[in-house]
Amino acid sequence: MKSFSSRRAQAIVVAIAAGSLALTGCSENKGTNTGENSKKDQKEAQVQSKAVTYADAAGSTGPAEEIAGAQSGGTITVYQEAGLSHLDPGQTYVSDAGQVANLLFRRLTQFKEDDKGNVSVVGDLATDSGKSSDGGKTWTFTLKDGVKDAKGNVITSADVRHTVERLYAKFIFDGPTYLQTWLSGADYRKALPDGGFGKKHLPKSVLDTPDDKTVVFHFDQPRPDLPQTLAMAGYAIVPTKDDTKEKYDKDPVATGPYKVQSYKNGKSLVLVKNTNWDAKTDSVRHQYVDGFNFQFGVTESTQTKRLIADQGDDKNAIQLTGGVEATQIQDVIKNPSVNKRTVKGYQPYVMQLTFNMDRVKNLKVRQAIAYAVNSKSLIAGEGGVYGGDVAPNFFAPTLPGYEAKYDPYGRLKTPQGNIAKAKELLKDVPASEKKVVFAYGNSENGQKRKVAIEDALTKVGFNVVSKEVDAASYYEQIGKLDNPYDMYITGWGQDWPSASTVVTPIYDGDQVADGAPNYSHVKDPKVDALIKKALTQQPTEAAKTWKEAQHYLLEKVLPAAPLWYTKQFQLSGSNVGGARYGSVSSLIDINHLFLKKS
Repeated sequence: MKSFSSRRAQAIVVAIAAGSLALTGCSENKGTNTGENSKKDQKEAQVQSKAVTYADAAGSTGPAEEIAGAQSGGTITVYQEAGLSHLDPGQTYVSDAGQVANLLFRRLTQFKEDDKGNVSVVGDLATDSGKSSDGGKTWTFTLKDGVKDAKGNVITSADVRHTVERLYAKFIFDGPTYLQTWLSGADYRKALPDGGFGKKHLPKSVLDTPDDKTVVFHFDQPRPDLPQTLAMAGYAIVPTKDDTKEKYDKDPVATGPYKVQSYKNGKSLVLVKNTNWDAKTDSVRHQYVDGFNFQFGVTESTQTKRLIADQGDDKNAIQLTGGVEATQIQDVIKNPSVNKRTVKGYQPYVMQLTFNMDRVKNLKVRQAIAYAVNSKSLIAGEGGVYGGDVAPNFFAPTLPGYEAKYDPYGRLKTPQGNIAKAKELLKDVPASEKKVVFAYGNSENGQKRKVAIEDALTKVGFNVVSKEVDAASYYEQIGKLDNPYDMYITGWGQDWPSASTVVTPIYDGDQVADGAPNYSHVKDPKVDALIKKALTQQPTEAAKTWKEAQHYLLEKVLPAAPLWYTKQFQLSGSNVGGARYGSVSSLIDINHLFLKKS
């Protein structure tokens, strides 16, 4: 999943994110020492990488368990610096849009977490987390009774089919592709070029809807992770009757507890209660507050100042994916009444300086940059030890298979960069190859990163030409195959606890396409072979193959230079109740909030 701030998660969520569907669990307002002891933080993060459980019908039945002390009423103000990249679920793979999607949309399955950080997959629109047969190649889901969208239409299997098929259309380019490729292969768009909007549909041998309540997926190999995949925001339901294709991105139909009242792109988003949402059908979400007022264009420094001051409406405010601004972290830490209003935790994202390998073809140039970059300076801009830790490789501490000491570029020993080694590598490189174009987001964090990258690379002899990119469409811009940039900072986190959701999306040669997350455009036969091998292995053996893939990528290919592992450190107003670090989102758990006084 893409990271927002990279887009701080990105994504998507990172997602990832940008929405982050990685497991970085921490219960309500705990982890208050996060950032003070990096080794301890990383050890705790490894505990968070445990696999989720799959719930039965009983565990999927609503309503969601009441939150202690929860009150009803009032509006929560939400601050965010950049505007949303998308509202269309099919385009949602970044954590800012993923957070909003948790309020607006439901999918077949959903992640559910308890106050101890334990996470399960439950049925959301489905009665349970799914039933597998044929050795895991076939999955059957039964829809709950009476679930309606915001216009009062009952959700049927036809809506599920439409949701899947529209992902094949060309206008859907920025969301996850797991399901489509599993069903129809890497060239899945050829299987249904019009995305199901015409007369052609996916055959019953791939996707079957025998009646209004039943959905059956057929795969050519076992897909044990399907329940977790379908819980991603990118697979939320789009009702057939109201799909306006490209225009849907601006005016989607809700299925969750809230719906869009108004949306001004890049400026504001107002959500109000969806009166057709039935709590009895939902085991995850609540509808405590009357609505959410999203304000975009508010810098992290301004957000932090307002939330520290805690006056007026700011008492009812939260940060969406942004965090406490770096220079104000000590102001928060040293004030007990403010510090108790923070949520902190290790995120799944690895921030990397990604190379466009269509343009930066010389391995020595990529290696020189990998040695030269200053992780210490970059992390300082994120808030120091409260913002992140030095990343020696591509696997975060939250990921199974994490190798704390695997450090091929000496990042742990020389976090400020190895200037001598970089200069040595550049000794015989012509001047024309030392000119590099660096893309950065037009946000406060983007500006800090620009300065750190320029400073480090200039010291070793590079001519850095920095190009500003709109932060809201950052991943869309660098996701174009013919983009005019040599390198850009990206962040990626696991979509669930498996290296398959890290290596496959961003290093698989089949993912070299417009809008796909292989931002380096790496297409290496050995990497592709290792991915295919790992995907057919049991977890223990697969872990060895993923490890081999990471070592080969870093040592022989180097599509990106690892920079830092991210931590989240967010602040909310004193009247916001239920604030906790979300194991699923790796941000404040937006499904868990209420106002103490409305």
